[in-house]
Amino acid sequence: MREHASASLIDAVRRRARSLCEYCMLPQWSQEATFHLDHILPLADGGQTTLDNLALACVTCSLKKGSRTHARDPKTLRQIRLYQPRRDQWADHFCWTPQWRLLGRTPIGRATLRALGFNRPAIVRIRQAWASIGLFPDLTPESD
Repeated sequence: MREHASASLIDAVRRRARSLCEYCMLPQWSQEATFHLDHILPLADGGQTTLDNLALACVTCSLKKGSRTHARDPKTLRQIRLYQPRRDQWADHFCWTPQWRLLGRTPIGRATLRALGFNRPAIVRIRQAWASIGLFPDLTPESD
């Protein structure tokens, strides 16, 4: 059975994330589709609908992540846990290139980047266009 989040919980998740996807940093203002609440530890694996287990995710990151908690690191080919916004610091695992592509700094970053498709050609072009007109600064979520 799916747990429903209260309006106040949804608002708290959005405020904490500053309305950015906590995985790929896409801003909500740039998308027509409303971002999802992602269960970091999926409900099927015992996760709960609590502030500590929820992350704001753009539709693509949410759908690509699904109930996965691990993915293959393309460098080592080992199964690695995915980035967890409540546990990990974004800048420890990811960084921007001058062309607004994301790079994985760690096995967690590389596995997450590949699994969630952070550098799809269309989104890279969108980031580049926004950056060229000053609308896409290098934003990372504030730590708790």
